[in-house]
Order: sequence, then structure tokens, then C-alpha cells
Amino acid sequence: MFAMTFSNNVWSIVLLFVFAMVLNLPFGYLRAGQPRRSFKWFLYIHLPIPFVIAMRYVMHLNIRYLPISLAASVLGQVIGGKIRGSNRGI
Repeated sequence: MFAMTFSNNVWSIVLLFVFAMVLNLPFGYLRAGQPRRSFKWFLYIHLPIPFVIAMRYVMHLNIRYLPISLAASVLGQVIGGKIRGSNRGI
């Protein structure tokens, strides 16, 4: 049953992954410029979360897909931070 549900939602899952990752790229970029554990650092990590949850809700994906959206969000934050770090040398 899980395989049927998963195969029916593949494009929704891919879209959610891409949305969460792309949404977190600028926040990761901004977070990398802030002192660790400051208010803005905390804000840039947590601000995109309601948007990812809303997207999951709009796409009718249940809590089962939370690890996928969490992984995409972390990946977006890390890549955004790496982009900021690579621009420092310019």
C-alpha cells in the first residue's frame, strides 16, 4: 500500500523537495553571515519552516514525508551557507 501511495505522489514529493531546498538557499546564505546562535541566526533557520509545512499541506502530503522536507531544508541551508563562504574570497 505504501508503494502505491508513494508512486502516486512521486511528483508531489519531488516538487516538495525542490521547493524546500530552493526556499532555504537564501536563508542559508543569510544565516552564514550571522554570529552563531544569535537571534537572526535562529530566525533564518526557522523562518522557512511554516512555508514548507504549508506546501506539504497544500499538496496533501501527510507527516510521513516530513523527513524528506527536513532533509531538503537542511541541504538548502548548507548549500546557501557554502555559497556565502565561497563569495568571501572574492
